[in-house]
Amino acid sequence: MSLSPTLQLAVDLIERRSVTPEDEGCQALMMQRLRAIGFHCEALRFGEVDNFWAVRGDSGPLLCFAGHTDVVPTGPEENWQTPPFAPQISDGMLRGRGAADMKGSLAAMVTACERFVAEHPDHQGRIAFLITSDEEGPAKNGTAKVVEWLEAQNEKITWCVVGEPSSTTEVGDVIKNGRRGSLGAILKVAGVQGHVAYPHLAANPIHLAAPALAELAAERWDEGNDFFPATSFQISNINGGTGATNVIPGELEVVFNFRFSTELSAEILQQRSEAILDKHGLDYQLEWNLSGQPFLTAEGPLVEAAQKAIRQVTGRDTVLSTAGGTSDGRFIAPTGAQVVELGPVNATIHKVDECVKADDLNLLSDMYQAMMVELLAR
Repeated sequence: MSLSPTLQLAVDLIERRSVTPEDEGCQALMMQRLRAIGFHCEALRFGEVDNFWAVRGDSGPLLCFAGHTDVVPTGPEENWQTPPFAPQISDGMLRGRGAADMKGSLAAMVTACERFVAEHPDHQGRIAFLITSDEEGPAKNGTAKVVEWLEAQNEKITWCVVGEPSSTTEVGDVIKNGRRGSLGAILKVAGVQGHVAYPHLAANPIHLAAPALAELAAERWDEGNDFFPATSFQISNINGGTGATNVIPGELEVVFNFRFSTELSAEILQQRSEAILDKHGLDYQLEWNLSGQPFLTAEGPLVEAAQKAIRQVTGRDTVLSTAGGTSDGRFIAPTGAQVVELGPVNATIHKVDECVKADDLNLLSDMYQAMMVELLAR
């Protein structure tokens, strides 16, 4: 079967077993294609992570395509209907690890640029790619480090399209024009270990912390706004005890997370949380980890270009959303860039038998091309 350029490139990328932080030649393949159409490519390795920055053009506004070549582990491969790194197209579906998240998007970006440059070799502004192999992992030596490198050179991204799988049921039905912030914490509450028959000689940290945890869970942190739901607080892990039924534990560890809107800052959440813990007189230690600030691209040329492109290619209007987890857009938006996420349907991401409609990747490539026409064509 003859495949479209987009599908063929997607297959070539999926075949590479690029589980975080490995890249396995995905980026070299992309850079080869981009150099052939006039991009200057620079490989950037930080720690054990491969990244690259590619740019075409000398001046003017910069449209950047951002994404990642790494994928999550497959789990037991015998549970897959088809081998995860031997992509296949059957019943109109492209199957393989990374088909949706996000090698399909990467292929669509490259082929969209190839067609756009062929039709508009003297386009306005600049086109860039910011690609990492560290999005699904710690995300310490990937996009965040590339952005630091760009900032040191005073290189500013005007518009950024992240290829995360944003769609819900049909490609282009949803674009993400922002994300909530993510603030995690590890809380350790000290007690005094002892025998359960002699509680007066011990101090149970579970009992001591329970009222404070209940208050944190019941707190109304904000009301959200037109673009974000109210901030949420969730406890994800509680650990205490020795495993014995007759021992009062000496320490309790609680892991929790805030997903927060632009109505609050991480500093305010920390202050309010610690005030509640202090009120209950706990002997505690608290380790905070800010994974990303909330960001929002409410309106402007990039959102309008995405909406117009989706309508032009599919005939449908798109919904703007800030739902879901974090993405690497959280590292790019603070530089002043407008950021949207536009990618395939996310129904099977990180699952066994990950797949996308094959035709959706061709449509996605057309959408990316139409956005370039809107923003950069002379």
